[in-house]
Amino acid sequence: MFSNTYPSFSKKELSSIKKVSGNIAKNRVQDYQKNINSYKHLQKNKQLLKVNFYLNQLLPQYDDVIQKQEDYWASPKEFLITGYGDCEDYVIIKYFTLLKLGFDKDKLYFTTVYEKYIGGYHMVLSYFEADGKSPLVLDNLSFRILPLNIRKDLKADIFINSTGIYKINKNNKLFKVQNNSIKFQELMKKVKKER
Repeated sequence: MFSNTYPSFSKKELSSIKKVSGNIAKNRVQDYQKNINSYKHLQKNKQLLKVNFYLNQLLPQYDDVIQKQEDYWASPKEFLITGYGDCEDYVIIKYFTLLKLGFDKDKLYFTTVYEKYIGGYHMVLSYFEADGKSPLVLDNLSFRILPLNIRKDLKADIFINSTGIYKINKNNKLFKVQNNSIKFQELMKKVKKER
């Protein structure tokens, strides 16, 4: 049994999605539910690969195009219904999908990184599999899941989860720099309303 069931959709919600957003949106949501349920008996490393690969197939689009505003953090339900999102939206849906599959929320972090070769900031999901090891990176720009220390194209800036905002030292230990993230707290309130 899942330790967390969000995001899940009732028959009433599916009917509403079909009416408001169309059959393609409804089918996308049902496909998500079917695929994620099929991963629940896999080993953790296989679940990571499947989730990253499956969700990376959703189409990227900037917030100002979809939401008509900058830096909008869409809930997993919003992302699945629209079918488009930017890097934060991929991180958010991967985070909640892994929670749904039983991953420990204290090992998952929204991670702001600097792309060294392209320039500019990007967000990925980090999974700290074991203490002292470099976190694994789930990135919407890559179907491969590699440790952060192997991703020479990325320089980690901050790590965010429900307990606060962190930086990382050379020994892969996190240290807190702030008690909470306003954006993260706003997202959790939105998710709570959708449950």
